[in-house]
Amino acid sequence: MTLALWFVASYLLGAIPASYWIARSRGIDLRTVGSGNLGATNLYRAAGWRAAIPAGLFDVAKGAVPVLVFGPRAGGGPWIPVLLGAAAVIGHVFSVFVAFRGGKGVATAAGVVLGIAPWATLVSLGAWLAVFRLSGYVSLASIVAAVMLPAGVWLLHPSLHPVIAFFAALGGFVILMHRTNVKRLLAGTESRFGAGRNKGVAR
Repeated sequence: MTLALWFVASYLLGAIPASYWIARSRGIDLRTVGSGNLGATNLYRAAGWRAAIPAGLFDVAKGAVPVLVFGPRAGGGPWIPVLLGAAAVIGHVFSVFVAFRGGKGVATAAGVVLGIAPWATLVSLGAWLAVFRLSGYVSLASIVAAVMLPAGVWLLHPSLHPVIAFFAALGGFVILMHRTNVKRLLAGTESRFGAGRNKGVAR
C-alpha cells in the first residue's frame, strides 16, 4: 500500500460510526436525541451502558490501530503514526458514513495517545477521572484531560519531544470540539452525566 492509502484506511476506520449504528439497531437516531452527538456518551444517554461500553472501546481501538498497526507498515518516520492517528480522529468527528457528522473525538484521540504515549495517557485519564468525579461533567473532564496531554508527553516521553506539536494540536482540537460545551459551562446550563437520560435533553 502507498502512504496515501494508509491515510485513507485510517480515516475510514475512524469514520465507522459505531455508536450511531448501534443506536439505529435499537430504533434510535442519535442525531435527534440528547446532544445529537454521535459518540458513546450520547449513546449511553439514549440506550444505556450495555450499548455504550462496546461502542466506546471500539472508538478507542479506532485510534490505536492506525498508530500501532498501520504506522509500522506505512514507514516514513516518526510523524507518520501520529498523522495516521490524526486521520482516524478526523474520520470519527467527520464521518463520511453519516454526512460528515460524528462524535467529539475524545475516545479515538485517547486511543491514538495510548498507542504512542501510554504514560501521558494515564496522566490525562487520571485528570479526567478526578474532574469527572468532582464535577459530574464529561465535557469539563475531557477539556482538562486535553490540557494535561502535551504536558504529560513532554515530562514522561522525552523521545516524543520532536512531535510535541502534534499532541498540543490534538488537545487543542478536542477543546475546539467542546466549544459549545464551554459556553454552556460558563452559562451554568451544561448537563451533568446521567441527567436527562432517555429524555432527549442531555448535552
